[in-house]
Amino acid sequence: MSLPNCPKCNSEYVYEDGILLVCPECAYEWDPNEVAEEEGLVVLDSNGTRLADGDTVTVIKDLKVKGAPKDIKQGTRVKNIRLVEGDHNIDCKIDGFGAMKLKSEFVKKI
Repeated sequence: MSLPNCPKCNSEYVYEDGILLVCPECAYEWDPNEVAEEEGLVVLDSNGTRLADGDTVTVIKDLKVKGAPKDIKQGTRVKNIRLVEGDHNIDCKIDGFGAMKLKSEFVKKI
């Protein structure tokens, strides 16, 4: 039986250790039966749809903005979002408000 190369360093010297595969060069261990999750940041909208950089989303409820005279209204479209780490995981520019950080739970992908 041929074993796959290491997903981290691409070493061909992988060996089995119980149910896990182990790379002796970088010491990475993984279960070959698990579905490999894609690298990078995973951000989901309010419906559970995966978001990506450059997507267009819609705000699903009125959002109060500290220091602003008005709220961001439900249905506001936000174009060309950028995903970032943290509690507010969407960076964007909203017409009439400028640069903002939003939580993904308050938007849905169009």
